[in-house]
Amino acid sequence: MEIETIELVFDAGKEEIDIFDITPRIREAIKGWKDGFVNVFVQGSTGGVTVMEYESGLIKDIKDMFKELIPTERDYAHNLTWGDANGHSHLRASLLKPSLTIPFKGGKDYLGTWQQVVVLDFDNKKRKRRVILQIIGKK
Repeated sequence: MEIETIELVFDAGKEEIDIFDITPRIREAIKGWKDGFVNVFVQGSTGGVTVMEYESGLIKDIKDMFKELIPTERDYAHNLTWGDANGHSHLRASLLKPSLTIPFKGGKDYLGTWQQVVVLDFDNKKRKRRVILQIIGKK
């Protein structure tokens, strides 16, 4: 059993909600591996990871859903405590997970045709969003 760790970095904060499809990066990372799994971990408390169909209509729907469920314009206790006005960012991220695991065999993941791994960034400031891929398996 071997372990390899890869760090991905994205320029986030360009929009109120940034969504990055990292499926191609995962597939590139597991090429040459026989079988195992890759764990995807989003560093920070204002981002998360999920699996979805990455297409423009659904991307818009997901952004609209988060904006409706957790609007930016409320007086969140977090904002009053820290004065950084990103309480909504933390709450939105809490509905996702910071990590997920994908099995693979023969260097190919088990994702379905319409499943892509996406990272969502909810913070209200520009930042470098770090995502850690940790591959565990046989080469």
